[in-house]
Amino acid sequence: MTLLPAVEPTMYFVGVTTNKSSIMKVFPAWAEELGLDATLKGIDLPPGAPSQAYRDVVGFLKSDPLSLGALVTTHKLDIVSAARDLFDEFGADAQILHEISSISKRSTRLWGNAMDAVTSGLALEAILPENYWENSSADLVLLGAGGSSLALTLYLHQRAAAGLPGPKKIIVTNRRKLRLDEMRAMHAGIGSTLPITYVQAKDESTNDEVVSNASPGSLIINATGLGKDRPGSPLTDGVTFPEEAIAWDFNYRGDLVFLDQARAQRPGLHVRVEDGWVYFIHGWTRVIADVFKIDIPTRGADFDRLSEIAQHVTKKEIPS
Repeated sequence: MTLLPAVEPTMYFVGVTTNKSSIMKVFPAWAEELGLDATLKGIDLPPGAPSQAYRDVVGFLKSDPLSLGALVTTHKLDIVSAARDLFDEFGADAQILHEISSISKRSTRLWGNAMDAVTSGLALEAILPENYWENSSADLVLLGAGGSSLALTLYLHQRAAAGLPGPKKIIVTNRRKLRLDEMRAMHAGIGSTLPITYVQAKDESTNDEVVSNASPGSLIINATGLGKDRPGSPLTDGVTFPEEAIAWDFNYRGDLVFLDQARAQRPGLHVRVEDGWVYFIHGWTRVIADVFKIDIPTRGADFDRLSEIAQHVTKKEIPS
Protein backbone atom coordinates (compact mmCIF):
# COMPACT_ATOMS: atom_id res chain seq x y z
CA MET A 1 0.00 0.00 0.00
CA THR A 2 1.54 3.28 -1.16
CA LEU A 3 -0.06 6.49 0.08
CA LEU A 4 1.19 9.50 -1.88
CA PRO A 5 0.42 13.13 -0.96
CA ALA A 6 -2.64 14.38 -2.84
CA VAL A 7 -2.04 17.01 -5.53
CA GLU A 8 -5.69 18.12 -5.62
CA PRO A 9 -8.59 17.96 -3.13
CA THR A 10 -9.12 14.23 -2.66
CA MET A 11 -11.62 11.98 -0.92
CA TYR A 12 -10.79 8.31 -0.36
CA PHE A 13 -12.75 5.08 -0.35
CA VAL A 14 -11.31 2.62 2.18
CA GLY A 15 -12.60 -0.82 1.26
CA VAL A 16 -11.60 -4.21 -0.12
CA THR A 17 -12.15 -4.08 -3.90
CA THR A 18 -12.85 -0.40 -4.40
CA ASN A 19 -12.24 -0.32 -8.16
CA LYS A 20 -15.21 -2.66 -8.64
CA SER A 21 -17.57 -0.22 -6.96
CA SER A 22 -19.96 1.88 -9.03
CA ILE A 23 -18.87 4.93 -7.04
CA MET A 24 -15.75 5.19 -9.18
CA LYS A 25 -18.02 6.12 -12.12
CA VAL A 26 -20.61 7.93 -10.04
CA PHE A 27 -18.37 10.27 -8.04
CA PRO A 28 -17.04 12.35 -10.99
CA ALA A 29 -20.61 12.87 -12.24
CA TRP A 30 -21.83 13.79 -8.76
CA ALA A 31 -18.86 16.12 -8.23
CA GLU A 32 -19.80 18.00 -11.42
CA GLU A 33 -23.44 18.23 -10.33
CA LEU A 34 -22.51 19.41 -6.83
CA GLY A 35 -19.80 21.82 -7.97
CA LEU A 36 -17.00 19.95 -6.21
CA ASP A 37 -13.46 20.36 -7.54
CA ALA A 38 -12.27 17.05 -6.14
CA THR A 39 -11.34 13.48 -7.01
CA LEU A 40 -11.95 10.08 -5.41
CA LYS A 41 -9.28 7.42 -4.86
CA GLY A 42 -9.58 3.89 -3.48
CA ILE A 43 -7.52 2.34 -0.69
CA ASP A 44 -7.85 -1.46 -0.66
CA LEU A 45 -7.15 -3.47 2.48
CA PRO A 46 -8.01 -7.12 3.13
CA PRO A 47 -10.69 -7.77 5.77
CA GLY A 48 -9.03 -7.87 9.19
CA ALA A 49 -5.88 -6.13 7.95
CA PRO A 50 -2.93 -5.62 10.34
CA SER A 51 -3.44 -2.81 12.84
CA GLN A 52 -0.47 -0.89 11.44
CA ALA A 53 -2.13 -0.72 8.02
CA TYR A 54 -5.15 1.02 9.54
CA ARG A 55 -2.90 3.36 11.50
CA ASP A 56 -0.99 4.23 8.34
CA VAL A 57 -4.20 5.14 6.52
CA VAL A 58 -5.58 7.30 9.34
CA GLY A 59 -2.22 8.96 9.94
CA PHE A 60 -1.91 9.79 6.25
CA LEU A 61 -5.41 11.29 6.09
CA LYS A 62 -4.71 13.35 9.18
CA SER A 63 -1.41 14.80 8.00
CA ASP A 64 -1.92 15.30 4.25
CA PRO A 65 -3.40 18.77 3.56
CA LEU A 66 -5.32 17.95 0.36
CA SER A 67 -6.63 14.60 1.63
CA LEU A 68 -10.02 15.73 2.92
CA GLY A 69 -11.53 12.53 4.28
CA ALA A 70 -12.83 9.09 3.43
CA LEU A 71 -15.74 6.71 3.33
CA VAL A 72 -15.02 3.41 5.09
CA THR A 73 -16.87 0.17 4.34
CA THR A 74 -15.68 -3.26 5.50
CA HIS A 75 -13.15 -1.87 8.00
CA LYS A 76 -15.52 0.28 10.10
CA LEU A 77 -14.89 -1.53 13.37
CA ASP A 78 -11.24 -2.46 12.85
CA ILE A 79 -10.11 1.05 11.91
CA VAL A 80 -11.41 2.44 15.20
CA SER A 81 -9.94 -0.43 17.21
CA ALA A 82 -6.50 0.08 15.65
CA ALA A 83 -6.32 3.88 15.36
CA ARG A 84 -8.69 5.36 17.93
CA ASP A 85 -5.94 7.57 19.41
CA LEU A 86 -5.25 9.24 16.05
CA PHE A 87 -8.72 10.81 15.92
CA ASP A 88 -9.47 14.07 17.70
CA GLU A 89 -13.26 13.64 17.90
CA PHE A 90 -15.94 11.02 17.35
CA GLY A 91 -19.59 11.69 16.56
CA ALA A 92 -22.33 10.53 18.93
CA ASP A 93 -23.24 7.39 16.97
CA ALA A 94 -19.58 6.47 16.53
CA GLN A 95 -19.14 6.59 20.29
CA ILE A 96 -22.05 4.17 20.72
CA LEU A 97 -21.16 1.80 17.89
CA HIS A 98 -17.34 1.96 18.23
CA GLU A 99 -17.15 2.15 14.43
CA ILE A 100 -16.91 4.81 11.75
CA SER A 101 -18.02 5.05 8.14
CA SER A 102 -16.86 8.63 7.55
CA ILE A 103 -13.53 10.35 8.21
CA SER A 104 -13.54 14.12 7.85
CA LYS A 105 -11.62 17.19 8.92
CA ARG A 106 -12.85 20.21 10.84
CA SER A 107 -10.06 22.74 10.81
CA THR A 108 -7.05 20.81 12.13
CA ARG A 109 -9.12 18.16 13.91
CA LEU A 110 -9.80 14.69 12.51
CA TRP A 111 -13.34 13.42 13.03
CA GLY A 112 -14.76 9.92 12.83
CA ASN A 113 -18.49 9.63 12.26
CA ALA A 114 -20.78 6.59 12.06
CA MET A 115 -23.36 7.33 9.38
CA ASP A 116 -24.97 3.91 9.06
CA ALA A 117 -27.75 4.42 11.61
CA VAL A 118 -28.89 7.35 9.47
CA THR A 119 -28.24 5.80 6.06
CA SER A 120 -29.70 2.36 6.87
CA GLY A 121 -32.75 4.10 8.31
CA LEU A 122 -33.20 6.24 5.20
CA ALA A 123 -32.83 3.18 2.98
CA LEU A 124 -35.28 1.21 5.13
CA GLU A 125 -37.84 4.01 4.91
CA ALA A 126 -37.45 4.05 1.12
CA ILE A 127 -37.98 0.29 0.84
CA LEU A 128 -40.90 -0.21 3.23
CA PRO A 129 -44.40 1.16 2.66
CA GLU A 130 -45.40 3.98 4.99
CA ASN A 131 -46.53 2.79 8.45
CA TYR A 132 -45.38 -0.73 7.59
CA TRP A 133 -44.60 -1.80 11.14
CA GLU A 134 -47.75 -0.21 12.53
CA ASN A 135 -50.01 -2.25 10.29
CA SER A 136 -48.08 -5.54 10.32
CA SER A 137 -47.08 -8.37 12.63
CA ALA A 138 -43.93 -8.82 10.54
CA ASP A 139 -40.59 -9.66 12.13
CA LEU A 140 -37.15 -8.36 11.26
CA VAL A 141 -34.50 -11.02 10.65
CA LEU A 142 -30.91 -9.79 10.54
CA LEU A 143 -28.51 -12.39 9.18
CA GLY A 144 -25.18 -11.12 10.52
CA ALA A 145 -24.31 -9.06 13.60
CA GLY A 146 -21.60 -6.80 12.18
CA GLY A 147 -21.47 -3.04 11.95
CA SER A 148 -24.37 -2.57 9.53
CA SER A 149 -26.71 -4.63 11.69
CA LEU A 150 -25.60 -2.78 14.81
CA ALA A 151 -26.34 0.51 13.07
CA LEU A 152 -29.79 -0.56 11.90
CA THR A 153 -30.75 -1.66 15.41
CA LEU A 154 -29.53 1.71 16.72
CA TYR A 155 -31.83 3.42 14.23
CA LEU A 156 -34.75 1.24 15.37
CA HIS A 157 -33.90 2.00 19.01
CA GLN A 158 -33.97 5.72 18.25
CA ARG A 159 -37.36 5.28 16.54
CA ALA A 160 -38.72 3.42 19.53
CA ALA A 161 -37.40 6.09 21.90
CA ALA A 162 -39.33 8.66 19.85
CA GLY A 163 -42.52 6.62 20.25
CA LEU A 164 -42.58 5.31 16.68
CA PRO A 165 -43.57 1.70 15.89
CA GLY A 166 -41.09 -0.96 14.84
CA PRO A 167 -41.00 -4.71 14.21
CA LYS A 168 -42.85 -6.84 16.73
CA LYS A 169 -39.84 -9.15 16.97
CA ILE A 170 -36.19 -8.90 15.87
CA ILE A 171 -34.03 -11.99 15.41
CA VAL A 172 -30.28 -11.53 14.86
CA THR A 173 -28.13 -14.47 13.82
CA ASN A 174 -24.36 -14.70 13.59
CA ARG A 175 -21.79 -17.44 13.21
CA ARG A 176 -19.57 -16.10 16.00
CA LYS A 177 -21.07 -15.73 19.47
CA LEU A 178 -18.67 -12.89 20.28
CA ARG A 179 -20.35 -10.57 17.78
CA LEU A 180 -23.75 -11.35 19.31
CA ASP A 181 -22.39 -10.65 22.78
CA GLU A 182 -20.98 -7.32 21.60
CA MET A 183 -24.33 -6.38 20.07
CA ARG A 184 -26.20 -7.39 23.23
CA ALA A 185 -23.80 -5.27 25.32
CA MET A 186 -24.34 -2.26 23.05
CA HIS A 187 -28.10 -2.60 23.34
CA ALA A 188 -27.85 -2.86 27.13
CA GLY A 189 -25.56 0.17 27.23
CA ILE A 190 -28.07 2.42 25.47
CA GLY A 191 -31.01 1.08 27.46
CA SER A 192 -32.68 -0.47 24.44
CA THR A 193 -36.04 -2.20 24.92
CA LEU A 194 -36.15 -3.62 21.40
CA PRO A 195 -37.61 -7.16 21.33
CA ILE A 196 -34.42 -8.88 20.15
CA THR A 197 -33.49 -12.56 20.15
CA TYR A 198 -29.81 -13.36 19.53
CA VAL A 199 -29.15 -16.68 17.77
CA GLN A 200 -25.77 -18.27 17.15
CA ALA A 201 -25.92 -19.85 13.70
CA LYS A 202 -22.90 -22.10 13.27
CA ASP A 203 -24.11 -23.18 9.84
CA GLU A 204 -26.63 -22.16 7.20
CA SER A 205 -29.29 -24.62 8.39
CA THR A 206 -29.88 -22.57 11.54
CA ASN A 207 -30.40 -19.45 9.43
CA ASP A 208 -32.80 -21.42 7.23
CA GLU A 209 -34.83 -22.36 10.30
CA VAL A 210 -34.97 -18.77 11.59
CA VAL A 211 -36.09 -17.45 8.20
CA SER A 212 -38.68 -20.18 7.68
CA ASN A 213 -40.22 -19.54 11.12
CA ALA A 214 -40.51 -15.76 10.66
CA SER A 215 -43.97 -14.21 10.42
CA PRO A 216 -45.64 -13.41 7.08
CA GLY A 217 -44.43 -10.12 5.66
CA SER A 218 -41.15 -10.25 7.57
CA LEU A 219 -38.11 -8.31 6.42
CA ILE A 220 -35.16 -10.67 5.93
CA ILE A 221 -31.79 -8.93 5.57
CA ASN A 222 -28.46 -10.33 4.44
CA ALA A 223 -25.99 -8.29 6.48
CA THR A 224 -23.17 -10.84 6.36
CA GLY A 225 -21.20 -9.54 3.36
CA LEU A 226 -21.60 -12.94 1.69
CA GLY A 227 -22.21 -12.38 -1.99
CA LYS A 228 -19.91 -9.35 -2.11
CA ASP A 229 -16.72 -9.55 -0.04
CA ARG A 230 -16.92 -13.35 0.00
CA PRO A 231 -18.88 -15.74 -2.22
CA GLY A 232 -22.05 -17.48 -1.12
CA SER A 233 -25.09 -16.81 1.05
CA PRO A 234 -25.98 -17.24 4.74
CA LEU A 235 -28.82 -19.54 3.61
CA THR A 236 -29.04 -22.86 1.79
CA ASP A 237 -30.91 -23.29 -1.48
CA GLY A 238 -33.52 -25.29 0.46
CA VAL A 239 -34.70 -22.33 2.54
CA THR A 240 -38.37 -21.33 2.55
CA PHE A 241 -39.14 -17.64 2.99
CA PRO A 242 -42.31 -16.48 4.77
CA GLU A 243 -45.26 -15.46 2.65
CA GLU A 244 -44.97 -11.87 1.36
CA ALA A 245 -41.51 -11.51 2.90
CA ILE A 246 -39.14 -8.79 1.78
CA ALA A 247 -35.60 -10.05 1.08
CA TRP A 248 -33.11 -7.18 1.34
CA ASP A 249 -29.41 -7.57 0.66
CA PHE A 250 -27.27 -4.73 2.01
CA ASN A 251 -25.01 -5.35 -1.01
CA TYR A 252 -25.82 -4.10 -4.51
CA ARG A 253 -22.89 -5.73 -6.35
CA GLY A 254 -21.40 -9.20 -6.38
CA ASP A 255 -23.03 -12.58 -6.92
CA LEU A 256 -25.91 -11.80 -4.48
CA VAL A 257 -26.80 -15.47 -4.10
CA PHE A 258 -29.12 -14.55 -1.22
CA LEU A 259 -31.37 -12.63 -3.61
CA ASP A 260 -31.26 -15.47 -6.15
CA GLN A 261 -32.52 -17.78 -3.40
CA ALA A 262 -35.33 -15.35 -2.64
CA ARG A 263 -36.29 -15.11 -6.31
CA ALA A 264 -36.36 -18.92 -6.52
CA GLN A 265 -39.16 -19.19 -3.96
CA ARG A 266 -42.45 -20.56 -5.30
CA PRO A 267 -44.57 -17.81 -6.87
CA GLY A 268 -47.41 -18.18 -4.36
CA LEU A 269 -45.19 -16.86 -1.56
CA HIS A 270 -44.90 -13.44 -3.25
CA VAL A 271 -41.40 -12.73 -1.93
CA ARG A 272 -40.18 -9.24 -2.80
CA VAL A 273 -36.49 -8.65 -3.55
CA GLU A 274 -34.44 -5.51 -2.81
CA ASP A 275 -30.72 -5.03 -3.31
CA GLY A 276 -28.52 -2.43 -1.61
CA TRP A 277 -28.66 0.25 -4.30
CA VAL A 278 -30.72 2.76 -2.27
CA TYR A 279 -28.46 2.09 0.72
CA PHE A 280 -25.47 2.79 -1.53
CA ILE A 281 -26.90 6.15 -2.66
CA HIS A 282 -27.74 7.30 0.87
CA GLY A 283 -24.47 5.99 2.28
CA TRP A 284 -22.30 7.89 -0.17
CA THR A 285 -24.28 11.13 -0.22
CA ARG A 286 -24.25 11.35 3.61
CA VAL A 287 -20.47 10.88 3.74
CA ILE A 288 -19.81 13.27 0.84
CA ALA A 289 -21.88 15.87 2.69
CA ASP A 290 -19.78 15.25 5.82
CA VAL A 291 -16.38 15.34 4.09
CA PHE A 292 -17.07 18.42 1.93
CA LYS A 293 -19.31 20.20 4.47
CA ILE A 294 -22.18 20.68 2.04
CA ASP A 295 -25.92 20.14 2.31
CA ILE A 296 -27.28 17.21 0.30
CA PRO A 297 -31.02 16.54 0.76
CA THR A 298 -32.13 13.01 1.65
CA ARG A 299 -35.30 13.25 -0.44
CA GLY A 300 -36.95 15.47 -3.03
CA ALA A 301 -35.94 16.67 -6.48
CA ASP A 302 -32.25 17.29 -5.73
CA PHE A 303 -31.78 13.83 -4.19
CA ASP A 304 -33.72 12.21 -7.06
CA ARG A 305 -31.42 13.99 -9.51
CA LEU A 306 -28.32 12.47 -7.86
CA SER A 307 -29.95 9.03 -7.93
CA GLU A 308 -30.80 9.43 -11.63
CA ILE A 309 -27.21 10.47 -12.40
CA ALA A 310 -25.89 7.39 -10.61
CA GLN A 311 -28.29 5.13 -12.50
CA HIS A 312 -27.33 6.70 -15.83
CA VAL A 313 -23.55 6.43 -15.49
CA THR A 314 -23.71 2.85 -14.19
CA LYS A 315 -26.56 1.69 -16.45
CA LYS A 316 -28.27 0.52 -13.27
CA GLU A 317 -31.77 -0.83 -13.94
CA ILE A 318 -34.24 -0.01 -11.15
CA PRO A 319 -37.28 -2.31 -11.08
CA SER A 320 -40.57 -0.48 -11.63
